[in-house]
Amino acid sequence: MGKLIAVIGNTAVGKTTLVQHLAAAAPFVTGLEQHGERPFQHAFAADLTRYALANQIDYLLLRAEQERWIRAQPGIGLVDGGLDEDFQVFARHFRARGYLTAAEFALCERFHALTRQLLPPPDLYIHLTAPLPVLEVRFRRRNRSLEIAQLDDLAGLDERMAAWMAAERTAPVFTLDASADDYCAPATIAALLAVIDRL
Repeated sequence: MGKLIAVIGNTAVGKTTLVQHLAAAAPFVTGLEQHGERPFQHAFAADLTRYALANQIDYLLLRAEQERWIRAQPGIGLVDGGLDEDFQVFARHFRARGYLTAAEFALCERFHALTRQLLPPPDLYIHLTAPLPVLEVRFRRRNRSLEIAQLDDLAGLDERMAAWMAAERTAPVFTLDASADDYCAPATIAALLAVIDRL
């Protein structure tokens, strides 16, 4: 069974960028967010309550499928965000925002719990952190044509990420300060590869 590393952190912190740098430095398989390709993203952006459940279940399914595929490969795989962040941070945030009803959130919770019973948790979380002002700059700079999370969501997402990390006991967490623009510098990548080699 292959090993799985989830690169986690707030929106715009640089999860996908780090996964891409690691995958360029070593033969990792990857499972990425597929932000623009998901079938309900545009509908969800246009109607935040009508399509929130469909979009969230689609993402949880995608992440479970990615994990299952990665575990079937030899070696180590990387995901940006992943199943647990999609539930622990984003589903909880969407419930708090009122996009998901209590019953819809409960459905997501049941799906996540059952999936975690069927699939082992990641072997490692790499948790990227950066202050909100840095996240706001990066959010504006990436200028995606489609964004579900908005600038005023970043603080709430940060709180949910912190609550999850405070309670996380299923896998080790390596925290990386991603505040500087050169957080993916060769020395940092080499240090992360050394951490991964010890898995």
